[in-house]
Amino acid sequence: MHVRTAALVGVAGGAGTTRTAIEVAGVLARAGRSVLVLDLDFATQGLSQSVRGRIEPDATALLTDPDLTVADAAIAWDVLTDGRLDVIPAFAPFVDVAEAKSQPAAERVGDRLREATGTYDHVLVDVPPVVANQAIAGVDAVDRVAAVLPPTDRGVDSLQRTRGRLEDIGTTLDVAIATQTTAAEAPPDVDAAVPDLPAKPAPDQPTSLTADVSAVDVVADTAGALFDVDVAVGSKRDRSVLDGVRKRLS
Repeated sequence: MHVRTAALVGVAGGAGTTRTAIEVAGVLARAGRSVLVLDLDFATQGLSQSVRGRIEPDATALLTDPDLTVADAAIAWDVLTDGRLDVIPAFAPFVDVAEAKSQPAAERVGDRLREATGTYDHVLVDVPPVVANQAIAGVDAVDRVAAVLPPTDRGVDSLQRTRGRLEDIGTTLDVAIATQTTAAEAPPDVDAAVPDLPAKPAPDQPTSLTADVSAVDVVADTAGALFDVDVAVGSKRDRSVLDGVRKRLS
């Protein structure tokens, strides 16, 4: 299967899903690929905090207004390579969020992803815990589903609950990613671990775009495994994470 779209599902609050999506997108763009990050976490609207300037239209409008296109909502971030990194954050009042969570709006998620793959090599979808309509639509429409969890008992319990919810809607979990930990210290039921990353140099600039630290190498390995591509960035690379996740997905 040619993997073009992936959902990063936060299994619990504070898992770092948005940051993970941003950093994975950053290494892909740094490697010369075109990437879009679409925010379906309408409750936290976390991606909007990494965007400077006006956000209009936002992700909720993209799902509720059939006349809008992905290009209308995409916000470009500066990438100092041949790659491309655009984002579509959610930034809307409650009334618009409620409409974007409706069944008719959720039915447009798949259409928007198909539209996006006509322009981008990869699309990352930031998905909240799988309860609301847009979250269910998001995991159902992508090529690959990854869970993002904190390396705690709460995270592990939430991961199992997420697996069950995905099975209930006929979708499987492909990858489990623990954040703020190392592979050696990650929970046993995890496929990849992303350690703490340095602070972003700017709101709209992922650390992985420019930094050469070992943590960025791990993000690159995780991105490569998620999309079945080679992502060579940063310092000396450790292939163990990449090879391990690919083996599991084969």
